[in-house]
Amino acid sequence: MPSTDQTARETALLALSACERQGAWSDGFLKKTLREAGLDSRDAALATRLCFGVLQNRLLLDFYIGKFSTTRPEKMEIKVRNALRLGVYQMAFMTKIPHNAAVNESVELTKKHCKNPRAAGMVNGVLRNVSRNIDRLPVIESGSREEYLSIRYSHPLWLVREFTALLGSEEAEALLEADNGQPPITAQINTCRATMEQTLERLAEAGVEAQPHPWLADCLVLSGTGNLEHLTAFREGLFYIQDPAARLAVEVADPKPGMKVLDACAAPGGKTFASAIRMGGEGEIQSCDIHAHKEKLIQAGAERLGFNCIKTAVMDGKKHRPAFENAFDVVIADVPCSGLGIIRKKPDIRYKDPEPLEGLPAVQSAILDNVATYVKPGGVLLYATCTLLERENGDVVRGFLDRNKDFTLEKFQLPEPLGRADNGMFTFWPQRHGTDGFFIAKLRRNT
Repeated sequence: MPSTDQTARETALLALSACERQGAWSDGFLKKTLREAGLDSRDAALATRLCFGVLQNRLLLDFYIGKFSTTRPEKMEIKVRNALRLGVYQMAFMTKIPHNAAVNESVELTKKHCKNPRAAGMVNGVLRNVSRNIDRLPVIESGSREEYLSIRYSHPLWLVREFTALLGSEEAEALLEADNGQPPITAQINTCRATMEQTLERLAEAGVEAQPHPWLADCLVLSGTGNLEHLTAFREGLFYIQDPAARLAVEVADPKPGMKVLDACAAPGGKTFASAIRMGGEGEIQSCDIHAHKEKLIQAGAERLGFNCIKTAVMDGKKHRPAFENAFDVVIADVPCSGLGIIRKKPDIRYKDPEPLEGLPAVQSAILDNVATYVKPGGVLLYATCTLLERENGDVVRGFLDRNKDFTLEKFQLPEPLGRADNGMFTFWPQRHGTDGFFIAKLRRNT
């Protein structure tokens, strides 16, 4: 267990190394490491910036390291490699940090955490050489435009090729750049408890900067929040955090007061909460997830926001429940997916092995086929993912329609400047809309 006197850089090193070695997700593991380290808010922010910055630029950092080291980065001990990445990242991307501090801290971390007694000398030599050449770092030389983009924006080549095929080279680069940006923190107001004006007033009292979202009602863009869970307005359930695209999925599904709604793959509960707010807390929402510990997260959120209309259960979306047949006015299926639309928030998702992802459409189709039986005649089935791959999005929906003739796609209107989805499907893009990458399809069951 990390000691409580470790530094921000040490926390980042331990988190990066554990995620690389164990396959843990950076956001969850970093939060756990920060709690155990007991860092103050300033050091916690630095550790987060370092961890996410290295992940966002890992291939580029390894390219630079490889040019200044006789040992290839992939041949190094994990903690040595990450100590070097941290040092190069600070010098290349964080202009306010003195180079000697970046070098010395990485050397000390290597001495403390790495097995090879000669590793610290190597780290010192490589980083001092990088420091001397920081204004003339090596140019990326590659055999193709896609290979250049892969290194420049630290996305695996297979993913660059996927995005280029979807968008063309120019817009694919804009997406890769957006993936390496910092997403805004967007708060959805619990209008069952407070108005926008009341929420803004309470946030201002806590020193939080908040501005109305430019095109989504009852949504705020926050900055200077610190730990959100410490805010009185959060604890009192005046708002919850959710990306505008996910919130709009519920707007499109259009649950109304008194309806019965199923959120079939609900964790962490954002669409459940958005449904409850849209329904004014009147009706019944069955919020389900396959993981028991995530059910508890939904329960805690519902209690904080003050909704008694939400019932939770552990459920595998692929396994049929006869009691649910024809029972719901609205069924929301935000299915497990590759997550390639939320790289801004989980930068390590880009490094997933692509081979296991090939089986996801079959899982998504099985869930969709099953939960479709839970929709009442005339009801709505909302399919959603947080990925940008067509084989998990439109292809799954079209396959479903081929197998289920009693469902049809239904067009829907979105806020300006997004327009209307005349074909019943819409993809949100980070580089176009400033949201997560997100896909929704609205299906209506025939009466």
